[in-house]
Amino acid sequence: MDDKILFIDDDPNLLSGIKRQLKGKYNLFTAESGDDALKLLTKNTFAVVVSDFKMPKMNGAEVLEKFRELSPNTVRMMLTGQADIEAVIDIVNKGNIFRFLTKPCPPEILQKNIINGLNQFHLQIAEKELLSKTLSGSLQVMADILVLAKPQAFNRGQRSREIIKRFLAATKIDDAWQIEIAAMLSQIGCVTVPDSILEKIYANSQMLPEDKIVFQLHTKTSSEIITKIPRLEKVAEIIALQEKYYDGSGFPSNDIKGPDIPLGARLIRIALDFDQMLQSDKTNGEAISALKNKTGLYDPELLDQFEKAFNAPEVRKKYTVKRIAISDLNEKMYLNEEIISASGIILGKMKQRITKTLIITLKNYASNREITNNVTVIIPIDE
Repeated sequence: MDDKILFIDDDPNLLSGIKRQLKGKYNLFTAESGDDALKLLTKNTFAVVVSDFKMPKMNGAEVLEKFRELSPNTVRMMLTGQADIEAVIDIVNKGNIFRFLTKPCPPEILQKNIINGLNQFHLQIAEKELLSKTLSGSLQVMADILVLAKPQAFNRGQRSREIIKRFLAATKIDDAWQIEIAAMLSQIGCVTVPDSILEKIYANSQMLPEDKIVFQLHTKTSSEIITKIPRLEKVAEIIALQEKYYDGSGFPSNDIKGPDIPLGARLIRIALDFDQMLQSDKTNGEAISALKNKTGLYDPELLDQFEKAFNAPEVRKKYTVKRIAISDLNEKMYLNEEIISASGIILGKMKQRITKTLIITLKNYASNREITNNVTVIIPIDE
């Protein structure tokens, strides 16, 4: 009874009949127009929506298309008269609905299709749960390994991921999990890039053309690694085109430009450059203005959405700096020093976020007396 089901029809008698048929079996809602249905959607999450086709102002196809945009997990069905079948078949073929039923619909057929719709809804949720949480958690391990090899690249990827997460939380985008994973792994190919080149990139320094090409090729390396993981083909495509600008410039050099660049790649391009400006002490507003002044490089619609997502008054978090034992480290802290082992290996960079992998690494090096048992960290203060 927890799953909510919505029936939409401009015939109140039909809705009354459905209520009688399904009374006590489902958490049932009804609406006599598309507008009423969309109002209900603002306050409810529906597992299944069943709509009539012929309705005034907004027909069933238009209503279900709105549901597809606003609530993509909702399973969409249509209950229609014989005269509407040709129109509905076209809608089905375009993939906009799960089932269509004809009027009058016997109660047993209606209930069977509702059960199928609920099963489909739970399958979709389960799959997304697997992909967005289980898979994401596994991939986080890959990102954590990057911190050991290239801490600066890891930091850049983590910061861009946080920017992307904030943007996605303020917008509705299908398959947002793919974009977040792409942001998390966007710098994984930097393990092949010499530190001297990465230093120039992160400092926004002048570079030799051949050095710039070496750096840009990290997107190809990252993409090739991710392509080998099942179900992440789109993530790999996003990563491969993250250095591509909206006007077609950037890497790789091909004819892809504008909306043909995957949405995730356009977002990550903005997030990476936005982060670069924040690292040079620009405010959110100053950074977005600077991006907007670079005409043609970024998707203008996405930049407008970015501005809305990041235009809230900026609250400066409070921090304290302490020197603590490695055994007391946790994942809410940030390094406030560069940590170098006795053999010259860089284990951590300034402002690097602490991860479980880093804690284990530091403990191992400390136990081997390659570093001291204490580190200086930045600790956020909870208010």
